[in-house]
Amino acid sequence: MLVQSILDKLGLNYALISLGEVEIIEAVTEEQRQQLKTDLSLSGLELIDDKKMMLVEKIKNVIIEMVHYTEEVPKIKNSDYISHKLSHDYTYLANIFSEGKGITIEQYIIAHKIERVKELLLYDELNLTQISYKLNYSSVAHLSTQFKKVTGLTPSCYKQLKYDSRISLENV
Repeated sequence: MLVQSILDKLGLNYALISLGEVEIIEAVTEEQRQQLKTDLSLSGLELIDDKKMMLVEKIKNVIIEMVHYTEEVPKIKNSDYISHKLSHDYTYLANIFSEGKGITIEQYIIAHKIERVKELLLYDELNLTQISYKLNYSSVAHLSTQFKKVTGLTPSCYKQLKYDSRISLENV
């Protein structure tokens, strides 16, 4: 709704507004482009008009959706999943992503998977084996090793720290 109202205010006609993407029907003047960039910026958003950076954003969105918003991480290779979703060769996507973000797609996926593991540990609805399966790790040991490498803590130690830092309502 925010992007839509900004476009309407500028008198820009659009065919599509979706997560991270707008298709504007007409030619945009330099003045309109600058005003759009300013208005989006004031709202905490960014205008990306470089094709490579747009593709980097699409890759990030696919990964975030895959890790955080699907019931289970797909059981196919990440490279195949991302390549299929974006209809591009994975090597091309990986090169564009590394160039734009300064890290590999795999490093980005790992960072998001570890954040998801943290969330699931705190929800305390699933055990580590279930979390490992849900996020498509080959084993609990692999998840634990990766978690420790990223956070410096084992999953159980991380969970315990969060419990210890909570204040009991009975003591307040």
